[in-house]
Amino acid sequence: LPTEQEEPLSITVTADSRLLIQETEVPEGELIPRLTAIAAERENRKIFLRADGAVAYERVAQIMGALNAAGFNSIGLVTDSDGPTFGAGN
Repeated sequence: LPTEQEEPLSITVTADSRLLIQETEVPEGELIPRLTAIAAERENRKIFLRADGAVAYERVAQIMGALNAAGFNSIGLVTDSDGPTFGAGN
């Protein structure tokens, strides 16, 4: 029987620096404990990190560092598909 594939676990950093797990806002101090609890129920620990372009890179790096320190070593950065092409596809 085919198995259901898990929806990828994603974290979003909004322009005003709020954190969301999937669609749910999470206080900064609860990010890692909540992710750890969610990950315990999942087969895949991969996390996708999306940040608004207005967010300073330092903030994104801090979040990635916290994720990595908590054992989330497979972090993918998500980009918008309608961004600049830098000559690709021309």
